[in-house]
Amino acid sequence: MTPRTRRVVQAILYEVFAVAFVSPVLSFAFDEPPASSFGLAIVLSTIALTWNYVFNSIFERWESRQAMRGRSAARRLAHGLGFEGGLAIILVPVMASWLQISLWAALLANLGLLAFFFVYAMAFTWAFDRVFGLPESAMKKDQA
Repeated sequence: MTPRTRRVVQAILYEVFAVAFVSPVLSFAFDEPPASSFGLAIVLSTIALTWNYVFNSIFERWESRQAMRGRSAARRLAHGLGFEGGLAIILVPVMASWLQISLWAALLANLGLLAFFFVYAMAFTWAFDRVFGLPESAMKKDQA
């Protein structure tokens, strides 16, 4: 699979599962109608999908320049922190606007989702790598 195809497949699968989880949670947590929470989940997912592609492109470019190959726990942790941290900066204002709450309240609301998605991002990436194999950027030179 080409790097671009891999990133697109990974991002789409990631977001499909994310919307399935987030939509009912938002509806319950904010007493929002299901249609509204589904709409917000789609907006958040679209933003996250774009960020996923951009972040993974940057991460894999950085990763390909590293002497150590493979994806250690530390590298997976760095990936998860970078992805989720950047996403939080983008999503908090969107959530605040949609839910008509303060940025502080949106940040607090986002923390629960971030805790889930931090673990989810690392677990999903691990599972994706197991099913589809590592990208070239993470392979040892004799494997590529």
